[in-house]
Amino acid sequence: MDKGGIRMKSPSGRWILLTTVLGSGMAFLDSTVVNVALPRLGEDLGASMSGLQWTVNAYTLTLAGLILLGGSLGDRFGRRKIFVIGVAWFAIASALCGLAPNIQTLILARGLQGIGGALLTPGSLAIIQASFAREDRPRAVGAWSGLGGVAGAIGPLLGGWLVETAGWRWVFLINLPLAAIVIAVAVRHVPETRDEATTGRFDVLGAALAALALAGITYGLIERGTSIRLVAAVAGVALGAAFVVLEARRSRGGPVSPLVPVRVFASREFTAVNLVTLVMYAAMGVVFFLLVVELQVAAGFSPIAAGSSMLPVMLLMLLLSPRAGDLGRRIGPRLPMTAGIITCAVGLVLLSRVGPSSSYLVDVLPAITVFGLGLSAAVAPLTATVLATAEERYAGVASGVNNAVARTGSLLAVAAIPPLVGLTGAAYTSPIDFTWGFRTAMLISAAMMACAAILTFVTIRTNALRTPERKTACELSAPPLEPAEDAREPA
Repeated sequence: MDKGGIRMKSPSGRWILLTTVLGSGMAFLDSTVVNVALPRLGEDLGASMSGLQWTVNAYTLTLAGLILLGGSLGDRFGRRKIFVIGVAWFAIASALCGLAPNIQTLILARGLQGIGGALLTPGSLAIIQASFAREDRPRAVGAWSGLGGVAGAIGPLLGGWLVETAGWRWVFLINLPLAAIVIAVAVRHVPETRDEATTGRFDVLGAALAALALAGITYGLIERGTSIRLVAAVAGVALGAAFVVLEARRSRGGPVSPLVPVRVFASREFTAVNLVTLVMYAAMGVVFFLLVVELQVAAGFSPIAAGSSMLPVMLLMLLLSPRAGDLGRRIGPRLPMTAGIITCAVGLVLLSRVGPSSSYLVDVLPAITVFGLGLSAAVAPLTATVLATAEERYAGVASGVNNAVARTGSLLAVAAIPPLVGLTGAAYTSPIDFTWGFRTAMLISAAMMACAAILTFVTIRTNALRTPERKTACELSAPPLEPAEDAREPA
């Protein structure tokens, strides 16, 4: 089968979709399933609120900082090969998380888990883009988004059940059998793809600068009352600026291939969608971090009840995301994305009512349903638009860029907003204190969603999904790009 020519409804197409959904779903499932375990985990290991933030952010930090390198490795050595290595690494790190004797060890193991995620995540959507026929890609991306959303939404339910029945450690150990299945299917049924034109040495310095920049900024946002907090934050910003300068220089040519070729952002649509992704996923990161904790700490839900609260999101993403992808192809992504993101903002305003006296049917279900409808309308067109404004040659790079943007938005928001609204120290043990901070955080997140909707309406002007043959700005000014990976999973 020619590269890019596999049809979605063929047996090969179904195996590819299954493998990529399971692989990326495993990584995203882990990022949501862990949130349900945070109260029990924190109590068992004697962690503070910052310890819980680091449990989430250590994973996101290494994932966001190294995901560009993971995409480049896939382009050069084979997307399937790096994908499989990432799945195996993720499984080993998950075992270390499950055996962690204290919060410090758990945080370190979560960082290692993020490295595995950085290897496997760019490959999932890049494999779809490089393997499927062009006319099938929007629907394949929609199906991938919907099924990936299912994995993200089922995570809290699964996590709650595991915490109640087997203990919080099993939210990590459950990854081992899942990883074994993904590896077996990938090796047997997924074709290998790579960029044969890739040349130059790897940008190891660029990867280090990106990771250290995010680490410094994150430390500065999370840690309070430490003398090096400001120094870490300033150093992080300086290292981030150095990364931008370095990538710009390396994009002009030389023996080292840049992690982020400047020409990737020559497409106005690609740049705009990534900006929307940054803001949208920042808001989503706060919601997924705080909601299930609020339901347990303040509303008195059990872990499994708190996790079950996300089921409407799962069902809506499963049913509506493929249709949203088709709608975006027919009428353009601008209106579905704008309407979907605004709907998400409304859902978050409704969630701000959740507190100690809340019931699921009256306070939680309506808000979650509205939020899920918004995600279902927005995520698939957003992801497909990123893919359509890039070319196959840079599949791993463009996928990594969009993933890194989404993860960075979530990372920085989860680091910054809880301390900003007073969720520090042992706040997660006080229903009143946590509820006050939670409600303020939901309103801030709703405002971020509204900003993302405005950005979408103002910047997304063309229908790249309907006219895939057109020449983008990138194609006119430089060698072609390729797809970006997601936006994808609700992060």
